[in-house]
Amino acid sequence: MRFVIKGPNRLQGAIKVSGAKNAALPILAATLLCDGVSVIEGVPRLNDVDVMCEVMKPLGVECRWQNENILVDTTKIRLEEISEKLMRRMRASCLVLGPLLARFGHVKISQPGGCNIGSRPIDLHLKGLRALGAEITERSGYLIAKSNRLKGAEIHLDVPSVGATENLIMAAVFAEGTTVIRNAAKEPEIVDLQNFLNRAGGRIRGAGTPTIRIDEVKSLVGPKGHRVISDRIEAGTHIIAAALSGGDVVVQNVIPEHVEPLLAKLREAGVGIELHGDTVRIWREGGIKAVDIRTMPYPGFPTDLQAQMCVLLAVAEGTSVVTETVFENRFKHIPELRRMGVDIYIEGRTVVIRGVEKLSGAHVEAPDLRAGAALVLAGLIAENSTVVDNIEHIDRGYEALEEKYQTLGASIERVS
Repeated sequence: MRFVIKGPNRLQGAIKVSGAKNAALPILAATLLCDGVSVIEGVPRLNDVDVMCEVMKPLGVECRWQNENILVDTTKIRLEEISEKLMRRMRASCLVLGPLLARFGHVKISQPGGCNIGSRPIDLHLKGLRALGAEITERSGYLIAKSNRLKGAEIHLDVPSVGATENLIMAAVFAEGTTVIRNAAKEPEIVDLQNFLNRAGGRIRGAGTPTIRIDEVKSLVGPKGHRVISDRIEAGTHIIAAALSGGDVVVQNVIPEHVEPLLAKLREAGVGIELHGDTVRIWREGGIKAVDIRTMPYPGFPTDLQAQMCVLLAVAEGTSVVTETVFENRFKHIPELRRMGVDIYIEGRTVVIRGVEKLSGAHVEAPDLRAGAALVLAGLIAENSTVVDNIEHIDRGYEALEEKYQTLGASIERVS
């Protein structure tokens, strides 16, 4: 599948942000800890969500869609080996490790897959589980974890890993006594996971801070209505698209504080921003000013918006410097952007971008999820036609992207 985009497009109107994929996936994994039926509201219809449901299916777990909600029934849950093929389809599949170990005391899974954007080993997950008393062996690409009973512990993460923080929270829910995770990741999606588990009867506090405390509970009951937070990366992508196009767009269902690092840079770049409740209005009257970006873990500038921001800076007045500190292989969009006339070059983990007056349409290929979104944004403002191939990557993180942009007046179509 591919997108065919005819530009340039001046976006105008309102666009609604879907629920956060990166909140929905760990919450789906957390239902493995719950008895009965959990109702998760506002879940985005994405390939990664479908994969997570497929991962849980061999375990006897039933996932049923009801409009934008998913009902997860664990009544018939059982311990089964999850196929390597399923696990390799998505990195977040490793999030079942913690809850299955907590519930059954034994789990065997293969190493996870996902976008190739740099080294993302799960060493910190395993180190934390061992601190809780798990015996873990790695054999022929599989992880085998065992524990008669996990016990609370003090865990200090070497780096604030989101996935490790989430996995360890879930593993520690039933662990004897109290677990404290220090140097924990602070992303909003972790706060949402805490809120879901506490609705189910958990005793967790501190998510969103560097120290998270988990006190033992004996069981959890699936909550009958937890709404996932809105997707801050999707929101940021739409906000950048609006700023790029020079239009006037209202982005709805936004949690403004979650996108504040982006808004701060856009204000610096001369973009008009108006906040009202859960909406952000974006417009631009003059040109875009060059700014420097340095990606950092939350609450810093998100690595997941780095590629999209490079497109904005490609048409800024002056020279911008973008430094990627999170993933070492996250510049795969650069060669594709050069095809469209972007003046950009790489120096290690830094790119230097000299603004040009306009971009030209080209045939490009999405190498990963966020790079693919960036190429769509470039196509929206480029002269003539742009074809973006491999949009299966984009579908992993954006729900009905072309339909949403069509409502803003964009000329974008999905073709096979």
